[in-house]
Amino acid sequence: MISETSAGDASRLEWFKSSYSDSSNSNECVEVAAAPDSVHVRDSKDVQGARLAFAPDAWAGFVPYAAGR
Repeated sequence: MISETSAGDASRLEWFKSSYSDSSNSNECVEVAAAPDSVHVRDSKDVQGARLAFAPDAWAGFVPYAAGR
């Protein structure tokens, strides 16, 4: 995982909200964008703020783990 302190040039990424975000509570939204070499995650309330970047293999391992919680 790579922790980034700013969103950098996020304009090239196509962000989408998690289907598991609670649409009735806009304070609980996560956005994800896939790039060829990483998967980016950010808080939708602070799109210019920090985001996380995961290697595709790490993301592929995380998703089934999170779905089981």
